[in-house]
Amino acid sequence: MRVLLRRLMGVAVGGALAGCAGQHHPMNTLVTKSNLASWIYSLFVQVTFWDLLVLAIVVAALALAIFWFSTRVGDPTEPAAFQSDTRLELAWIIGPALILLAITVPTVRTIIRTQPNRWPKNALTVKVIAHRWWWEFSYPQYHIQTADELHLPVNREIHFELTSADIIHSFWVPALGGKRDVIPGQVNQITLIANTPGEYYGQCAEFCGLSHANMRFRVFVQTQDGFKKWMDHQLKPPVNPGSGPAAAGAAIYKNAPCAICHQIRGVSGFSKQYTYGFRGPDLTHFGSRTTIAAGILDNNPKNLARWIANPPEVKPGARMPALGVRGKELDELVAYLESLK
Repeated sequence: MRVLLRRLMGVAVGGALAGCAGQHHPMNTLVTKSNLASWIYSLFVQVTFWDLLVLAIVVAALALAIFWFSTRVGDPTEPAAFQSDTRLELAWIIGPALILLAITVPTVRTIIRTQPNRWPKNALTVKVIAHRWWWEFSYPQYHIQTADELHLPVNREIHFELTSADIIHSFWVPALGGKRDVIPGQVNQITLIANTPGEYYGQCAEFCGLSHANMRFRVFVQTQDGFKKWMDHQLKPPVNPGSGPAAAGAAIYKNAPCAICHQIRGVSGFSKQYTYGFRGPDLTHFGSRTTIAAGILDNNPKNLARWIANPPEVKPGARMPALGVRGKELDELVAYLESLK
C-alpha cells in the first residue's frame, strides 16, 4: 500500500512539474504573450495567493485540533462548558469576508477589462468561423480569407468575432488568453493585443465530436512589416502553373469533386447561396501554409498525398471523403496544391 501511495505521489508531482515546464510546452497558460493573457494570469496569481493563505489557516487549525486540543484533563462524562468570545466570532466573520472581497475586486476588474463594451478604434477585425473540424479566418478590412493558420500583427489591437457553422466549439490560444465558446447563430467577441512575435498553438476547447482533439490551429504573431508582407502575398492571385506535373494537377483539380467544396480564387469557388452541405477551407495560397488537416500534419507532399487518399483514416470523422485519386494523378494533384504558394 505504501509503495502504491509513493508511486501515485510521484505521478502527481511529475504531472504538476510537467504542467509548469515553461516554453517547451506550447499549450502553457503560464507564459503570457498578450495583454489579455497577462490580465488573466495576474488574476490567477492573486486568487492562488488567497487560496494558499486559507489553506494554511485551515491546515494549522486542523493540526491544533488533532495534536493540541484533542487531549483534555478531567472527567469526559461531564458536559463541556462553553463561553462565547465576541472577538473570535467577529474574526471568523470579518476575515473570510475580507478575503472574498480581495478576490472579488480583481475578478470583477478583470472581467470588465476582458469584456469591452465598445468597438475598438483602429482594431484589426478577424472573423472566426468554426467548422467540424477546422477553423476559417477572414479579415474583412482587407478581403483576405484563410484557414487553420491565423496571422496577427504585434502591438495592434485585434478584435475577434466568433461564430460557428454547425455546433458549439471553443476558441482558445493559451499563450494569448481569452478562451471563448463559439456558438451557432451567435457572435462572441475577444479583444486583445499580442505583444510578442512568435508562433502559438490554438485548440478547440469544447468537445465537438470525433475529431475534437484534432481541431487545432496555429497563430503567427508578426512584426508590422512581416504582417503587411503576408497580407500583400494573400491578395495576389493564385499560381497558374504553365507546364509539368503541377499543370496536369490543375486540370485534375478542376474536374475532381475538390472544386465543389474548396475555393481557389479565379479557379473554383462558391457563392453566398452555396448549399451543397459541406464547405472546405480556401486553398488559394494553400502551399504557403505550414500545416494541413487543421494543424495535425506538417504541410509536405507525403502528408498531403496521405490526406487526399483517405482523409477519414488520418482524421476520424473527417467530412472530406476519399476521392479515389491514386498513383500518377495523386502525385500531380499534390504538386499543383503545393505550388499554390
